[in-house]
Amino acid sequence: MTPIPIVRTVAGLRAAIADWRALGLRVALVPTMGALHEGHLSLVRIGLSRADRVVASIFVNPTQFAPHEDLAAYPRDEAGDAAKLAGAGCHLLFAPAVSEIYRPGAATVVTVSGVSEPLDGEVRPGHFAGVATVVAKLLNQARPDVAVFGEKDYQQLQVIRRLAIDLDLGVEIIGAPTARADDGLALSSRNVYLSAEERGRAPQLAAALADAVGVLRAGARVETAEASARARLIAAGFGRIDYLEVRDAVDLSRLGPGPLSPERAARILAAVQLGRARLIDNMAV
Repeated sequence: MTPIPIVRTVAGLRAAIADWRALGLRVALVPTMGALHEGHLSLVRIGLSRADRVVASIFVNPTQFAPHEDLAAYPRDEAGDAAKLAGAGCHLLFAPAVSEIYRPGAATVVTVSGVSEPLDGEVRPGHFAGVATVVAKLLNQARPDVAVFGEKDYQQLQVIRRLAIDLDLGVEIIGAPTARADDGLALSSRNVYLSAEERGRAPQLAAALADAVGVLRAGARVETAEASARARLIAAGFGRIDYLEVRDAVDLSRLGPGPLSPERAARILAAVQLGRARLIDNMAV
């Protein structure tokens, strides 16, 4: 297998993409923080289906981590990630240093109001400003035709969609279905934090959400479905539940009380602690 080319500067990234543009080729971008798994590789494959060339970025973005979060411990394996990307057919890896993305004196922060404010916006203040800023930079640096993000980070996806529209970035944002293990657990780089015993319990999150979706579709009240799912997770030994809520699928406004309107697209989203791992998941209602 031929190793994937790696560039570490914005100038190198733009030069490579300029060569592709000169040939009339379409470009897809797959932004990641590394520690790649099958979910990330599925994004690459979607990119390949929508463009002639795919660039993946690996950048553990410090501005989206709070001081107490796992920036230093976040799993990193550039060599292994590069091999996985090459095997998936990715054409270029952009792996910049922090100093390349945030140059000395950088003073611009991108914020997206509304959709960024509930859920993780409440629990992790400043998180989405870090996400929006780095994604805006990556999209401007690569200037792709399409960019692919996973639906597992559903609120992040909606923030990025709003960002791309509001800033007239001219890029199509594609949401990719959540990749799951055979037992339903959403794939995540942070799943490596789970002990063997915790890994056995972790699929209860997806099961609780799936059951909630079922009762909501059958006409149950929103608050009843949410309470039942929370109770199931507590009984299964999960720790802190940051949120487990039914929200509008587009703007993430609160839905309920009462049954859902069948005309309104909805999403149930959750973030829960299990040992060292903070698990997030969501499902369409």
